Amino acid sequence: MPSVLITGAGGQLGADCALLYNAAGYDVTAATRADLDVGDRDAVLALVEAKKPDVVVNAGAWTAVDDCESDPDKAFRVNGLAVRHLNEACIKNDAHLVQISTDYVFDGTKAEPYVEWDDTHPQSIYGHSKLAGECEMTPGFTVVRTSWVCGEFGHNMVKTILGAIDKYPTLSFVDDQIGHPTFTADLASMVFRLADERRPGIFHVTNGGAVSWYEFTQAVLEAAGEDPSRVEPISSDQLDPPRPAPRPANSVLDNAALRLSGIQPLRDFREPLTELVAKLRA
Repeated sequence: MPSVLITGAGGQLGADCALLYNAAGYDVTAATRADLDVGDRDAVLALVEAKKPDVVVNAGAWTAVDDCESDPDKAFRVNGLAVRHLNEACIKNDAHLVQISTDYVFDGTKAEPYVEWDDTHPQSIYGHSKLAGECEMTPGFTVVRTSWVCGEFGHNMVKTILGAIDKYPTLSFVDDQIGHPTFTADLASMVFRLADERRPGIFHVTNGGAVSWYEFTQAVLEAAGEDPSRVEPISSDQLDPPRPAPRPANSVLDNAALRLSGIQPLRDFREPLTELVAKLRA
């Protein structure tokens, strides 16, 4: 029986990866934050040595973007140094490592979508720490950059929007930040394929359809059967209070490596959004 170790298994992507790998007949070790401190080298090496997984999916990260600004040591320990430990453990045990990364490694100033070979230039501590994690990866392993992640488990913007619908007559979201919403059930399937084929290098993996947060919120309301005109556009500098961490204005990731490899990118985000809203509202 093939085996997999999933870190961050209590989060959005980790939970969906665990479900998918279980359904595929893998022996799954789903390690939550409470189960494994990925910043502890001894703990990481011991767990990988004990389980000897064929694949390690590192879905564990500190994703509190604004909190990272005030605690860079924690950000780099969890998002950067932890990948060094996992990389070392995977080399010693012949496991294939898949590292989940982010659009925040870019500064968002490019006029076109970002491809895998564009220069990185993170603007936030979170982005710097995730780029540090990428740099800890040995060639031959897989880096999956994604963006605007939403899913059935954990906290995300879809749940935030649905929770606000019944509380407020109008909602305000920024219209000067654009990206690709990505749904974890779809993302997990591509992580599984890239890991199964042991594809090396960096891949951008997102659902299709570039929108602003304002437009995305409208799409959520539409999927929930609500009036999308209840959403008002604002600019990032109108946020009150302002966010400590800068956000990329352009977070659109071109899934070029998938496309050029002959791998069909994920579907348009509106399809999994409709499925998720129906599930959450049931």
